[in-house]
Amino acid sequence: MTATSPLPLQPVPMLPDIAALYVEHHGWLQGWLRRRLGDAHQTADLAQDTFVRLLSPAASHGDASAAAPPAAALRAPRAYLATVAKHVLVNHLRRQSLEQAYLQALAVLPEPEAISPERQLVILQALQEVDAMLDALPAKVRAVFILSQIDGLTYAEIAQVLGVGLRSVKRYMAQAMAECILLAD
Repeated sequence: MTATSPLPLQPVPMLPDIAALYVEHHGWLQGWLRRRLGDAHQTADLAQDTFVRLLSPAASHGDASAAAPPAAALRAPRAYLATVAKHVLVNHLRRQSLEQAYLQALAVLPEPEAISPERQLVILQALQEVDAMLDALPAKVRAVFILSQIDGLTYAEIAQVLGVGLRSVKRYMAQAMAECILLAD
């Protein structure tokens, strides 16, 4: 790009619509979330995360076609906000559950094997990345990976459990491993 040509800007036609949606429904959304969480701080964070998700749907879904419709085009803006907020809430609860399970596992470790808080944070972040990676996999690929790596089933046993061929199990496992390798980079 030359010094005289302006930087290409992405049009953001929905920003005024999102702002209007925020002004009109933010209070309602906080109340909706508060009834489900009971925690004012988490409620505020998740309400904010919901609107951030509306501002950057391509980044949160990895799909530019998933852009939020302009607020003016929404017939039921509260239903739309509730749907987006449910996804944000589910992700939050999954991370929270994962963190609790990890902390419980740490609590039963003998004292000499206790892990420093810094190392705990690194491990927790890695677990969250693996959880997100697994969540992004197609259902059968995720099932094959979990049955193999967590449950310790053989490929033949997995094929029988899932009702697929051995070749499919191998293909699904290769796909899951490829995602793991990408996550490691």
